Amino acid sequence: MTAAPLFDIPPAPGVAVAGTDRIFPVRRVFCVGRNYAAHAAEMGNEVDRAAPFYFTKSAHAVIPSGSEIAYPAGTRDCHYEMECVIAIGAEAHEVREADAMGAVFGYACGIDLTRRDLQAQAKDGRKPWDLGKDFENSALMGTITPAAEFGAPGDQAITLDLDGRRVQEAKLSDMVWSVPEIIAHLSRYYRLAPGDLIYTGTPAGVGPVVPGSSLAGAIDGLEPITLTIAA
Repeated sequence: MTAAPLFDIPPAPGVAVAGTDRIFPVRRVFCVGRNYAAHAAEMGNEVDRAAPFYFTKSAHAVIPSGSEIAYPAGTRDCHYEMECVIAIGAEAHEVREADAMGAVFGYACGIDLTRRDLQAQAKDGRKPWDLGKDFENSALMGTITPAAEFGAPGDQAITLDLDGRRVQEAKLSDMVWSVPEIIAHLSRYYRLAPGDLIYTGTPAGVGPVVPGSSLAGAIDGLEPITLTIAA
């Protein structure tokens, strides 16, 4: 006899796939920290070039492009962080860099929202970043473009506009850790599987949003994303 759940099990969040009517079901969300040297510097940090490091978000933090959300609870300093997101489409465990790209299903634009004041408090107390990073509606996801259509990440521009003003601009080649390096390293500690997302870090130029803010992000070759903070 199969035991019945005590309450309805929420469905896995899904992300649209370009050119199809299929949905990419989200399993887990990994995020790379300090993967652009200029961003690390603006936050008063140095890049740890020995190895990348990560934090995570709950799958149900994921929301689609075009969303309008309330200003996040518990913070007075919520920041935008524009990122390129890797969508994993095959299992990868202890994979070599030379083979890592075989695990990539595609790429998308993403925005990592951060409760910067709570993150700073956690840093000062040498505590985890969960309250600053993992909260409702904090992982905006655009439509996924299959890897075969996008090609290899390289000199594609990554940009973000806040209320029509350009605030972030860089190239994907500016990342400290490349896509195959990230996948190979992360796969030492997790059995990556279809449905996993990896936010690859943000360029310099991060800053606060306020009620009424409008964000528009883009990466060459990917579908752009938008987010509005409700007035």
